[in-house]
Amino acid sequence: MATQLGFLCKHKGANAAPRVEWHRPAASAWALLRSRWFALGLAVTASAWLLHVMALAVAPLSVVQAVLSTGVVVLAVLGNRWFGCAISPRQWLGVAMTAAGLVLLVVTLPGHEGAQSAFTTPTMLAFEGAMLLVGALLVAGPRLGAPSHHHGALLGAAAGTLIGVSDVAVKALTGIAGSGALAVVASPWLLVTVLAGLSAFLTSARAFQEGDAVPVIASTSTAANVTSILGGILVFGDALAGSTVLVGLQVLAFALVAAAALLTPAPAGHAPAQATA
Repeated sequence: MATQLGFLCKHKGANAAPRVEWHRPAASAWALLRSRWFALGLAVTASAWLLHVMALAVAPLSVVQAVLSTGVVVLAVLGNRWFGCAISPRQWLGVAMTAAGLVLLVVTLPGHEGAQSAFTTPTMLAFEGAMLLVGALLVAGPRLGAPSHHHGALLGAAAGTLIGVSDVAVKALTGIAGSGALAVVASPWLLVTVLAGLSAFLTSARAFQEGDAVPVIASTSTAANVTSILGGILVFGDALAGSTVLVGLQVLAFALVAAAALLTPAPAGHAPAQATA
C-alpha cells in the first residue's frame, strides 16, 4: 500500500516538474526532487523499499513479490478517492483483471521455507541481461512507432522491468550479506542494483509525465512484480505449483495480467490529466 501511495504522490509531483530529458539526467533528477509532492512520494516509496528488502532477506523472491503485487488492488481506489484521478470503466476493468490475476498467482504459489537466495552467476547474468534488453525496448517503444496514447504505459512497464532487475539483484545481495558487508560492497550485483534503480527513477518520472496515474502505475507495478516473480523461479529456483490444475491456474493468472495490460492504458485521443503541485 505504501508503494502505491508513493507512486501516486510522485505522479502528481512529476507533472508539476519540468519534462524529464534523457540527455540531462542530473538536471532532470534535481528538478524532480525540488517538487514537494515528488519528494514526499520518494520518501514514502523509500520506506516501502526498506520493508521490501527486509522481506527479501527472510522469504523467497516469488513469494514476496506475489504478496506485494496485491497492492494494485487498492491503487485505483486511492487514486480515485484521494488524488481525484478520473478512471474510465475500461480502466476499472483492467485494474480488476490485474488484481484478479495477481491474487490468483498468490494463492497458487506453494509454501516455502527459508530465504532461498542461492543462485548461479551464468543464470543471473542471462536473466538480468534479458530483462535489461526488454526494458530498453520498452523505453524505445515511442520511437519505434507505438501509439502515442500508450507512451505512458510503455514507459511505466519499462520502469517496472528495471525495478524488477534491481529487486532480483537485491535478492542476490541478501544472500551474499551473510559473508559480511565487504562482500556486498565488492559484489557486481550492488552496481546492477544502483544503476537499474537510477534508470527506473528517471524512466518512471517520464512515464508519469506521459500518461495518467492509474494506468501508468499499474503498468509499472505489474511489470516489476512479473519480472521479479520470474526471477525468483528462473534464477533462485522458487517452485511453481505442484499439480497440473494449479499450474493451469497460474497460466490463467498470467493471461489475465497480460490481457489487462491492453485495457488499462488510456484510449486513443485521450490526453493525460496534468496534476498540480
